[in-house]
Amino acid sequence: MTSWKRAAVRMLFTAAAVYALLIALLWWQQERLLFAPTRLPAGHRFVLGPDVHERWIDVPGARLNVLHLRNPKADGAVFFLHGNGGSLDSWFVNPAFYRALNLDLVMLDYRGYGKSSGRIESQAQLVADVRAAWDATMAEYAGRRRVVYGRSLGSGLAAMLAADVQPELTVLVSPYESMRALAAEHYPWVPGAVLRYPLDTAGALPGIRGPVVLMHGDADTLIGVQHSQRLKALRPDAALVVVPGAAHNDLQSFPAYLDPLRAYLVPKILSPASPKPGMM
Repeated sequence: MTSWKRAAVRMLFTAAAVYALLIALLWWQQERLLFAPTRLPAGHRFVLGPDVHERWIDVPGARLNVLHLRNPKADGAVFFLHGNGGSLDSWFVNPAFYRALNLDLVMLDYRGYGKSSGRIESQAQLVADVRAAWDATMAEYAGRRRVVYGRSLGSGLAAMLAADVQPELTVLVSPYESMRALAAEHYPWVPGAVLRYPLDTAGALPGIRGPVVLMHGDADTLIGVQHSQRLKALRPDAALVVVPGAAHNDLQSFPAYLDPLRAYLVPKILSPASPKPGMM
């Protein structure tokens, strides 16, 4: 074998070794890529009004911190699963929106987020935590309007929860078809089998019997609007609201998002015969 061939073989072996190392690191350390929690000190106090109550839910190996907005005679509740970054301190920021709709709001911090203890170790653990929080907080709303709402990372969890508990409404905001599909777009060199958090929204969607609303900004470069469009194709009866000009992190500042959301959360605001704003 000539010297240049030996050098080429060494380069190939080196590249293969580096690739294998990167894949191994991704397998063992992918929580650091998927989850970006902001931790809060144990003594942190939320100043959100006397109708917002802080509570704790014990799960195996951890305690989950939850904020619960309670209206005096609520018509129902929204169970909100937030995105991959921040904490309740940055997510639970608009209780007035839900007060005006006479809906309670329940939002939890996942393990390692905010004041919640422990750390996320598997998808099964994360799904079980979400279900435990639902069971602990939403039983009192039986017979009233129960909404499962998932934003970004939380949309996959919300779809799986909704297929299990069958709420009166499921709202998926900036959802992904699956985490594997999203990773294939951003990191095509990563084998799908390496991902330990497939978070298959598309797989859960057909199991949701009640109404589903998909909401997405058409300028979202993190999770493109095509994900919602593909989910819509899987679930033709779902409502799809595309917000012109909205990106991933500013969606909530657009009336074209807030107005349809308000209408779907409280159907009496918009009669079935009226045109549905933002529909496409």
